[in-house]
Amino acid sequence: MGRRSCTRGLVLLLVVLPCVCHAQSANRGASAAASFLGFDRNDYPGDAALAALRKTFRYTSYWLNPPPGETANNWAGKRVVLREHGFGFLVLFNGHTDAEIKAAASQGQNAAALGAAEGRAAAAAALREGFPRNVIIFLDQEEGGRLLPEQAAYIFAWIDAVRGAGARAGVYCSGIDVPEGSGTINTALDIVERSSSRDKNSERRLFLWIADDQCPPAPGCTLAAPTMTGASTPPVSDFAIVWQYAQSPMRPEFSARCNARPAVDGNCYAPGSKIFVDLNTASSPDPSEGAR
Repeated sequence: MGRRSCTRGLVLLLVVLPCVCHAQSANRGASAAASFLGFDRNDYPGDAALAALRKTFRYTSYWLNPPPGETANNWAGKRVVLREHGFGFLVLFNGHTDAEIKAAASQGQNAAALGAAEGRAAAAAALREGFPRNVIIFLDQEEGGRLLPEQAAYIFAWIDAVRGAGARAGVYCSGIDVPEGSGTINTALDIVERSSSRDKNSERRLFLWIADDQCPPAPGCTLAAPTMTGASTPPVSDFAIVWQYAQSPMRPEFSARCNARPAVDGNCYAPGSKIFVDLNTASSPDPSEGAR
């Protein structure tokens, strides 16, 4: 979403570290047959656009703090009007890049303390916006590849703080493989492995929103929502409840082979509008409030 107020545009960081896998016992994420189409973007599309957007989309992103690259959040206060138009939600909290986490540490706030403070802030912001206490809040993790130590400390402290406040924790992250040693890794898999190790004796579930606009598996700029089965494989599929399958503008390095092409400017547009969007599929029409 950082680019042109829409797409987050994940940055891939290659870090070679040993991989320890932990199996998740229940296949809980991507098996539902139903698929529901949603959109996400940084800028609120405007009240006047909602009726037309709702003809195509079942849910929308909803930022709790300023999105990447922004200093203000124009989604604030819009939950009621969105709900009146029948939208479900993908509730988002903008996290930090690795450089920002390190900068905070240099000022005396370590990564875990920063994550805990912002997890509490995210849960409090969701309540102020009128979301139920147990809403799923997704932390926007922009950088891809295996997490660096300070990134992991920040993310999991944020997760623990969100849960401690009574909300449910999720992460938006890349599902795109990058080279690591003789194999590959992606952020979603790294987070799943770490979460499975930490929560192996707990009933707490971590929810993932996977970003993967590679064609295949992504179908490109189509409004026919694909099923979640294309988003990932176990163990990641046990955690994934949303798949961002197209970004605006589309990224040629990942999407050049897509059958469903974007507009000439590279964006995916809502039908009959000048509103460009990222496209998502989910097994729930209201992923943040309705997913179980």
